[in-house]
Amino acid sequence: MTEPAALVCEERRFSLPQLDALADGWAATLSKSGVTAGQRVAVMSSNRPEFLAVVQAIWRIAATAVLISSAWKRDEVDHALALTEPAHAVGDHPVLADLMPMLHLDEPIPDGDAVAGSPPVGDDAVLVFSSGTTGLPKAVRHTHASLQESVRHWREALQLTPRDRIQVATPPSHILGLLNILTALKTGASVRLHHRFDIDRVLGCIENDGITVEMAVAPIALAIASHPNLESYDLSSLRYIMWGATPVSAHVAETVTRRTGVGWLPAYGTTELPVIACNPIEGARLDSVGRPVPGVDLRIVSLDTGEPVSPGEVGEIQARAASLMAGYLPAEATHEVIHDGWYQTGDVGWIDTGGWLRITDRLKEMIKVRGFQVAPAEIETVLHSHPAVKDCAVFGIPDGTNGEAVVAAVAVSAPVDTDAVATELVAWVDEKLASYKHLSRVVFVPDIPRLPSGKVLRRVLKERYGCTSDS
Repeated sequence: MTEPAALVCEERRFSLPQLDALADGWAATLSKSGVTAGQRVAVMSSNRPEFLAVVQAIWRIAATAVLISSAWKRDEVDHALALTEPAHAVGDHPVLADLMPMLHLDEPIPDGDAVAGSPPVGDDAVLVFSSGTTGLPKAVRHTHASLQESVRHWREALQLTPRDRIQVATPPSHILGLLNILTALKTGASVRLHHRFDIDRVLGCIENDGITVEMAVAPIALAIASHPNLESYDLSSLRYIMWGATPVSAHVAETVTRRTGVGWLPAYGTTELPVIACNPIEGARLDSVGRPVPGVDLRIVSLDTGEPVSPGEVGEIQARAASLMAGYLPAEATHEVIHDGWYQTGDVGWIDTGGWLRITDRLKEMIKVRGFQVAPAEIETVLHSHPAVKDCAVFGIPDGTNGEAVVAAVAVSAPVDTDAVATELVAWVDEKLASYKHLSRVVFVPDIPRLPSGKVLRRVLKERYGCTSDS
């Protein structure tokens, strides 16, 4: 049996020396095109091996990669370019090519000479973009040092070894996809990269490639759980499935485990601080994102006073670590989230006496009803437990003196009598939650708008359905 390739994409296989040679070729090409140390290079690419080679090439020149989502439209890309001001561009996307001169990834690249040395550890390595669930995305600056710390944290949290095989279907322009690839290659594990997510191909690769670690965000987890022929695939090579980017939907995770025998590894991080907490490999639990990884300090502070609270009390989650971003672009936005070295995540949660962290919601997404703070995630958990609900998202709309009213957007798993199901869902929530968490309205949608990471775009839902409450 031959050693596994370092990177596999479709039928293309690359060993580490082959990846190095591809990166050297791109470094030579970028240098000839005028890229110099300290400059920023926009990269807008589909999931493909050349993406990784170009990023490594940029680093070898001691330049900075500006990673732009291939899902973005012209206005979004235009905003990213105006914010980061890259001097050069490389990729395979027509939107980027329309906005500035772009080297295309399909162009033949000559063999390049190996580039000696390493880039300075303090310089910016990448600019990645925050999710933009509220307002326009901000560019997050990660240095080589912070990125290296993130990789170290992730490798130790996942207990990766050179024997592991992981697959990545999330965009590498997003911090999670990038981190997964970099960590696997640093460890010597093999990576299966997918051009796009296809559930049958993902499941087939687990069986045929002997994948040991599957990376999942909410849409992937849901696709696995709802696959009609899931039992026909042999998934016994998996050590676990990692769930990140959004809180675990317990019924989805439990369905997968019941049908396959494979357990989950919930973890928690942000674009600004990629690895914050992770469950242990043995004894992982679905009601917590785990304990803080070694090297990351966590605290919970009061939503009212900003002072640290005791274990068991709910407040904003704050963290500090060497893996924390260097700051935002625009730079002034940095001061809104970092104070005395502590990063204000904007997530709400609590830590128990055993050190287990639980996330209840996003601070900015909390719905204020008659002075009460309502967590959308709490109501979504209740809605997900109803058999008619395939997916859902809860958000607030203006409601006069009451502050806000609670609205649920629901995608159903089969055709239903919407009036009857809406009535059922309102009663379902009323039965299980406090009266101020009452659903003012239920809207039925074909699907819930989400980012590639799985995060709900509540802003989009508010724009579409944010009329005033009828109650």
